[in-house]
Amino acid sequence: MNKHYYVAIMAGGIGSRFWPKSRTAKPKQFLDILNTGKSLIQWTFERFASFIPEENIYIVTSDEYADLVAEQLPQIKKENVLTEPSRKNTAPCIAYISYKLLQKDSEAALLVAPSDHIILDTEAFKESCLKSLEFVSHIRALVTLGITPTYPNTGYGYIQHDSMSVADGIYKVKTFTEKPTLEIAKTFLASGDFLWNAGIFVWQVKNVIKAFELYQPEMNELFDNEKQHFNTDEEQNAINRIYPLCTNISIDFAIMEKADNVYVLPSSFGWSDLGTWNSAYENMEKDYLGNAVAGDNTIIIDATKCLVNSSPNKLVVLQGLDDCIIVDTDDVLLICKKDKEQEIKEYVAEVKRSKGDTYL
Repeated sequence: MNKHYYVAIMAGGIGSRFWPKSRTAKPKQFLDILNTGKSLIQWTFERFASFIPEENIYIVTSDEYADLVAEQLPQIKKENVLTEPSRKNTAPCIAYISYKLLQKDSEAALLVAPSDHIILDTEAFKESCLKSLEFVSHIRALVTLGITPTYPNTGYGYIQHDSMSVADGIYKVKTFTEKPTLEIAKTFLASGDFLWNAGIFVWQVKNVIKAFELYQPEMNELFDNEKQHFNTDEEQNAINRIYPLCTNISIDFAIMEKADNVYVLPSSFGWSDLGTWNSAYENMEKDYLGNAVAGDNTIIIDATKCLVNSSPNKLVVLQGLDDCIIVDTDDVLLICKKDKEQEIKEYVAEVKRSKGDTYL
């Protein structure tokens, strides 16, 4: 294993689209959404630990989830869990880990990934990650892993790349496009030079910091002014001073869509961002009527194409429903049509308006 290779797993989100299973106190990355026996963050850590030294794997999360990380990943050192005092999207998170690592290892090559993605082909994933890390170790490049699309998905961002590669399977990025309409997504798929944006990034930390200097000078100055405190007992105090002054912005908008040295590695490793209950349904085993059940205490009678996520402490008997999401927790029961899942955030907002934060 290369001692200059590092990973930052971003684990600060609240996963509101997986309500009522995902709650503010325990969001989806800490849950076993697919009934596999392990949480999403545990699977993510294990994937990276197979080819990155464990001491080089960092978790960046909200300060309210530090105990959950320690509970679910007891093998990780306390100093490798970086806590953010507020949610400011991915750019400040990446600036934080980058500045921290630069003070420790000037040759550090960093891979940044979300904690809640599904990856089925771990060997292909490892190969893509190591190829990207090797590439950025020798060239001033910001790399993103692009997923070869299998259908015209309208819920993902897209990356367009040049037709000629600059290295083995790596291409210069031409454009980033936010979630398209179905018709546009179909043209993207037909063109052959568009990929899904997986939100997985690779670079040397010194090069991403140069990008912050160029494209986010105000944010860069905040971290640069406090850099002497990183990897000391004063680090958390420094972060607590920095974060209230940081812009709430994603790394895509802050850096990737502006920089001129962005590259993509087209990849296929059975990826899903597991962003919605429908994406969970697609990744679960189903019975002969198309029902996907997470829970060992459910009886289904005359129902089809339903997703059921229930507690083992309660018997759930389901009859006569089709194409529904049924999520049963100790204090909330959600039943909605699968084609209405994009409205779950609206349901959560209505719950907050009428019931306060009790069920969030």
